[in-house]
Amino acid sequence: MQRTQGQTQPAWRERVTFAYLEEPPFCRREADGQVAGCDVELARHVLAAAGAGPVDFVMAEFADLLPGLVDGRWTMTTGLFITAERARQVAFSRPVWALPDGLLVAAGNPKRLTGYGSIARDAKARLGVIEGQIQHDAARAGGIPPERIVVYATQGEAAEGVGQGEVEAYASVAMAHRGYLAKTGASAFAVVDVAGPARAGGFAFSRANDGLAQAVDAALAGFLGTPAHRALMARHGFGAAEVDRIATAS
Repeated sequence: MQRTQGQTQPAWRERVTFAYLEEPPFCRREADGQVAGCDVELARHVLAAAGAGPVDFVMAEFADLLPGLVDGRWTMTTGLFITAERARQVAFSRPVWALPDGLLVAAGNPKRLTGYGSIARDAKARLGVIEGQIQHDAARAGGIPPERIVVYATQGEAAEGVGQGEVEAYASVAMAHRGYLAKTGASAFAVVDVAGPARAGGFAFSRANDGLAQAVDAALAGFLGTPAHRALMARHGFGAAEVDRIATAS
């Protein structure tokens, strides 16, 4: 807590540190050093509406996002899938997107993979996942044995694993795969949509910053589904149906 003119003020009103991944269309660092993406734009809007202080953006690896909140390295993270296990460690905002999984595969999808089950049935197929992401759990639940799951630290490393033949597919959010291809212009890959429900993700906060989480939630409640929000998401490839998933539930 900070003290201003004799009154106690939450530290987040002085400054917010926002941890993000290099994972377009959600977050990315541009050539000029600016941070952009739908999560970044949305966070800037709601933090300003919540009365938060200036925002510092810090790039992190996925496995560090939650530990960094818990030990105070940052104040808030980019959107993460909301799970009961994660919610025991940190606070989440209301959902800011709800998205299905996808597989990044070699162009032409030579193995004809359609999802976790098809990989499990192919004794020679290997799957890449990012450490700590829920697709790792989905892969194991889908019957893929641990010895055929390769864990990477970043999106770029996992995509490189597909390109070099270390794995036949890399599982993440389908939208993230499409964002990666749009950013890199890579033509050696294709995206396979995995059938299944869309899962909700929200901004994450330390339990010590419940006040910020509540203020951001209030700002989101007044913004999600508005024309300005729809225009923001459309700039990053989200259609009306994808916005409706969370706007109608908020």
